[in-house]
Amino acid sequence: MLPDKIERGIHMLITLIPLFDKDMAVKAYSVFSQKSNPFLNPLTMVTSMNDGATNIPGLELIQAMGIETLSGDVPIFVPVSNVSIFSDMDSQCTGIPHAQIVFLIDRTVPPVEVYINRLKELKEAGYKLAIRKLAVSEFMDYAQVLSLMDYVLLNNKKIVIEKAKIFFSKLYPNAKLIAGNIDTTSTFDVLCATGGYDLFEGEFYRLPVAIGNNSVAPIKVTYLQLLKVVNAPDFDLQSAADTIGRDPALTLSLLKMVNRVVKTAEISSIRHAAAMLGQRELKKWINTVVTEQLYADKPSELTRLSLLRARFAENLAGAFELKLQADDLFLMGLFSMLDIILEKPMSEALAMIQVSKDIKDALIFGEGKFAPILSFIKLYEKADWEEISRILTLKEMDIDVIYKAYIDALTWYRMTLVG
Repeated sequence: MLPDKIERGIHMLITLIPLFDKDMAVKAYSVFSQKSNPFLNPLTMVTSMNDGATNIPGLELIQAMGIETLSGDVPIFVPVSNVSIFSDMDSQCTGIPHAQIVFLIDRTVPPVEVYINRLKELKEAGYKLAIRKLAVSEFMDYAQVLSLMDYVLLNNKKIVIEKAKIFFSKLYPNAKLIAGNIDTTSTFDVLCATGGYDLFEGEFYRLPVAIGNNSVAPIKVTYLQLLKVVNAPDFDLQSAADTIGRDPALTLSLLKMVNRVVKTAEISSIRHAAAMLGQRELKKWINTVVTEQLYADKPSELTRLSLLRARFAENLAGAFELKLQADDLFLMGLFSMLDIILEKPMSEALAMIQVSKDIKDALIFGEGKFAPILSFIKLYEKADWEEISRILTLKEMDIDVIYKAYIDALTWYRMTLVG
């Protein structure tokens, strides 16, 4: 169930982007948003710099959902403009630890006294600060601003990042450096090897696999066999229950899940638990939990992203006029990173389980009626708001429907997998 503020409608597009350390552990999230659809409201293209002058979208979302649901116990970067930086932050951060909020500014915040004083006020209030999108030629002009920063984001594609690293490590040793816009694992490896960066951001962690290994770990083979069973037409409920019963981790997870859903009945066996859920819900649960187990040796963000895609795709079914295939769309999102899990090309990975032709067409070839939803989700993850807004306009979609679909996915993930 969505929070009341969200049910009433917060008109925005919003997404979370992870920041990793060198061990691929998520150490922070950035929240990126856009209020309204500029293609439907052209004036917002001109006045967007004043958007959020009183309410900062990122803080609005955190307040509505709770920071635990969005980012757990890691910091969350919240962009602020040259106008919204003067908002009453404390009233928008009620009950939120100030040290967990990082206000993210860019070159639109000029290095002049009124802004420098405001940044000092935020620091004194316990908030953290970060800056991005500075050109090398602006480094010296922003000296006073940079001296206040807890984080500096360096765009790997826009500047010579190694030289910038040397500059900041000498002049601003207390600022943590973030290497951003990393689009290949080889670039990530090089930056990790050279050292000096605290966090990393980019698409490198979710690259598709073109050439894979010949074998799959034995424990993964067992889980893949279970996926194949439950995705077959009219699978046998009792056989699936017996297979679950042979795995202590799956058994415990099933019982916890059933106890949350069915609070009035005493569960007497695994078969009983499976029967209480029913075939449809048991299938969804098995696909979800088994996929989580398959990710056990991968960065945790891949698990999260895969599950968010599943729920988001399911929630988008009606908007894309595919409501009757919501369950298949859930599976498409869930298996959209199966090639990374199994370290095999997607065609080989999907051959190891049983999915519909529509799912295969979308995941392998980027074709068919499911492909537009998968493409939409990937654009949304990258906060490509211009393209997302164009699609919403062409398909006459309501921005609130998309927003609620994504927020529900975040809520579902936290409740289902984290508790």
